[in-house]
Amino acid sequence: MYEPIQDAADRIRRLEVQGARNVAIAAIKAITYGAKESKAPKKSEFLLELSDAKNVLFASRETEPLMRNALRYIIHAVEKSDETSVKDLVKLVSLVSDSFLESLKNSKEKIALVGSKRVTEGSKVLTHCHSSTVTNMLRRAKEDGRTFEVICTESRPVFQGRITAREMLEAGIETTMFVDSAMRYFMNEVDLVVVGADAITSEGNVINKIGTSMVALAAKEARTPFYVACELLKFDPATIHGDYETIEERSPQEVWKDAPSGLNIRNPAFDVTRREFIHGIICEEGVVSPDSVSELMSRKYPWIFEVT
Repeated sequence: MYEPIQDAADRIRRLEVQGARNVAIAAIKAITYGAKESKAPKKSEFLLELSDAKNVLFASRETEPLMRNALRYIIHAVEKSDETSVKDLVKLVSLVSDSFLESLKNSKEKIALVGSKRVTEGSKVLTHCHSSTVTNMLRRAKEDGRTFEVICTESRPVFQGRITAREMLEAGIETTMFVDSAMRYFMNEVDLVVVGADAITSEGNVINKIGTSMVALAAKEARTPFYVACELLKFDPATIHGDYETIEERSPQEVWKDAPSGLNIRNPAFDVTRREFIHGIICEEGVVSPDSVSELMSRKYPWIFEVT
């Protein structure tokens, strides 16, 4: 089982797979393929293989609750199944994976439908980093006939903002890019800020690309609405029990490849935006208050509180 799992984990770790949704999809496909290659003779050993695969994929990216929730859901379905034949359990993994992927696709479209209505004719929308959920929402607004401009950050140090810029230009949307440190300079020109998220905590705080909290601070000071567009399954249940969402620190080489000897470089990949800076979370349930996320999760995805 390990070859496809390790390959996916390595690609995720090297940022060859970017964006929480894409990371989750890659992990789901890897564990499904790995299950098909299993030679386990019985259910207990098959579950051990799935658990090992889960641990390898979890370790590839620390701040990815959507991926973790997807894998937990698949393994939870196997654990709860009355099936004992490994052959039947492999089929179950495939069925549950396909169902989860279809659910992700549907939630993305629902978010685009809801969020696109917040993009008005002639408006300027600022976004940070790259989120396939956000760009899908903006494309939907364009398809609905509205003309607007997207303003995006470079998103250093690995410039994910360039992905956003290219996608927006390909969609026929007027696009402007600026350096990250100029975000306050441009904020008074902006009508709306929409960013994605890598994680939502039980308190309704959002973890996203480093710099997001500065965007939120600038938006609040400029009285510009700040929204987060993401699936509810980016909720991290561990935060209910007092755990903090881990903030991944990446290689200093991303910041400065030939840095002077002895220089300390810190490269956190994410930061925390507190709920009081967020006007609303645009999700598959509509535009909701960050304060209501835990309640929504317990109603829509109760299984998330049963798995580890």
